[in-house]
Amino acid sequence: MVLAGLAVFGLRALTDRYDRTVLKEQLLDPSARNGRTDLSGPLNYLLIGTDRRPGDTNPEQRADTILIVHVPAGLRQAYLISIPRDLLVAIPAGGGYGGGQDKINAAYEHGGGESGAQLLSATLTRVTGLRFDGAALVDFAGIRKVIDLLGGVQMCVESEVRSIHTKRVFAPGCHQMNGAEALDYVRQRYDLPGGDYDRQRHQQQLLRALLDRAGETKLRNNPVKLDQVIRAVGGSLTVDTNGVALEDLLFALRGLPADALRGVQVPSYPQVIDEVSYVVLENGGNGLFDAVRGSRMPDWAGANPRWVVKL
Repeated sequence: MVLAGLAVFGLRALTDRYDRTVLKEQLLDPSARNGRTDLSGPLNYLLIGTDRRPGDTNPEQRADTILIVHVPAGLRQAYLISIPRDLLVAIPAGGGYGGGQDKINAAYEHGGGESGAQLLSATLTRVTGLRFDGAALVDFAGIRKVIDLLGGVQMCVESEVRSIHTKRVFAPGCHQMNGAEALDYVRQRYDLPGGDYDRQRHQQQLLRALLDRAGETKLRNNPVKLDQVIRAVGGSLTVDTNGVALEDLLFALRGLPADALRGVQVPSYPQVIDEVSYVVLENGGNGLFDAVRGSRMPDWAGANPRWVVKL
């Protein structure tokens, strides 16, 4: 999404230069891959946020953020659909894992790195029926650097948030946050009124704030800063573009306005099963995934305002 925001400023010529800074891997399982390469839409992309890059041998790797980015035909709107990381799902066998019931963010751990992304994508396809046009694995450490290079982002805090990681206290009101503060804030979920649902919304708001800040800084007029930001963005991403050239993808998304972003939460509710906290789908998702598959998201969003937020 940050790269798409930069593309708005006519940076197609630069993408070829920086294309080599982005790692490219097969992040999508064959069962989860959309075979077409048409960029007119609708498009569905899988975005996975983690603190570690592929190749990290730490056995405990879980996806901290799982987003489906749905762009309807016409490419004038985008829906950021947050998948609850504690969603109870059936994870298929793959990446050396035998398969079984678990939280969806464990799929990345069971597969590990590139195989973990593939197992996660296969799991999501089973749950949602969706196939993806591409995927990206985002390293939060790189995003933190991007935020700092942009001079921070403005985040509006609705109610007091206390970090369990750093003991920071985020007071209500709009604040300019540096990279460490912003990432700390959007990863909190304990003691929030909406728990993990608030965390999902805060992460969606951060993506919007990044796009806004990229526009405010007029990067194209500052080649040194532009070079630093693009290198930081490229260094924080591993992508699977489904065979589409990265510059073609960015050019196709150049007209996507930031104010057309909608944050979507999957209709679901928390439930304790065998003394373990999970999230389970409400009525199969209340038709959300059917709406995405059938290109009816505007209608679904209008009928389900509880689960949709204009960012």
